[in-house]
Amino acid sequence: FNCIVLFQCLILNKESQSSFAMVTSPTAAAIPDTMHAMIITKVTSLQKDDDNNDKEDPLTFVNSMPIPQPKLNEILLRVSVCGVCHTELDEIEGRTPPPSYPVIPGHEVIGHVVKVGEQVTLHKIGDRVGVGWIYDSSDNNYEEVEENVSTSFRATGRDANGGYAQYMLVKESYAYPIPSVFTDEEAAPLLCAGGVGYRALRLANVHDGQTLGLMGFGGSAHIVLQLAKHLYPNSNIYVFARSQDTRRFALTLGACWAGNINDEPPKKIDAIIDTTPAWTPILASLAALKPGGRLVINAIRKEDFDRHVLSSSLDYAQHLWMEKEIKSVANVSRKDLRDFLVIAGEIPIKTTVTNYPLEEANVALKLLKKGSVQGAYVLKIR
Repeated sequence: FNCIVLFQCLILNKESQSSFAMVTSPTAAAIPDTMHAMIITKVTSLQKDDDNNDKEDPLTFVNSMPIPQPKLNEILLRVSVCGVCHTELDEIEGRTPPPSYPVIPGHEVIGHVVKVGEQVTLHKIGDRVGVGWIYDSSDNNYEEVEENVSTSFRATGRDANGGYAQYMLVKESYAYPIPSVFTDEEAAPLLCAGGVGYRALRLANVHDGQTLGLMGFGGSAHIVLQLAKHLYPNSNIYVFARSQDTRRFALTLGACWAGNINDEPPKKIDAIIDTTPAWTPILASLAALKPGGRLVINAIRKEDFDRHVLSSSLDYAQHLWMEKEIKSVANVSRKDLRDFLVIAGEIPIKTTVTNYPLEEANVALKLLKKGSVQGAYVLKIR
């Protein structure tokens, strides 16, 4: 354990040796030398053992990690909350692993600026900002692609330290003002579940009056439902979810119909957004689409436990014929987040959250793995 902490200290000290300049304020005097954080140190399975007991905790608590210093265009945040996202499970279990260990996960970050680099102009000390999945994509100037699919894309909490900590660094252009209508806890899920959900809804290409389906109803879908009702008031929205309680929850938020994953909806659907980690809902979604309908898969990775259904049950005539389309959502752009946060504040989106202290991040992650969530989990960081 001491080796892990020492290794992390060496990494942070090496980064801080690069030339940087910062502007401080009276609040900076209150910043300690070290911070609390939860870190990923290796790939860990969250499946239960043969006796149905939890395996080892996936994250390690560190109480004395050095606080990094902002470079010219960076800001240092005192993190207040960080949302818990399924992508953290993908990082922990190795489906999209960090390039090196240890790393601080977390990419639904809300905090206040406490130090700024000398060239920072977009934010000032005391500002409340959020940070999402896109940590950096600034080296894509020579690529004819959007920043979310650039080879230079770096993810918060995977390729760089994220928000499961008391402090974090970020370039100023990758932090976003948070509408005042939201508390910190309410705002956290907007930074990934909301932003990526907004991108998925755009890619679904739904027109007002068409039918939209939501396959799975967790952190992202419960935001997308409210967003879709605002943007497409004449559209019927159908929700597919395993849990009866979750289906009831969807109906309270305005879904026109809610059924189980393989239930037949009242009518065929123009577009479906799949937010599940599984493969079986892909087949159910394709079967529920109209001719020419579109399936948008909103997931960084899919898990392997039911991958076999593709080879055993995929039927071309039922699932793919009649010009049905499949499109994936890759990451999120800064424009997605800026635009979505404005709309979310105007509606305003009502996020449903369950809070845990930072030290209980492992509890929240294990519950998320079980699918035991209504809305989203958020870590409060003291």
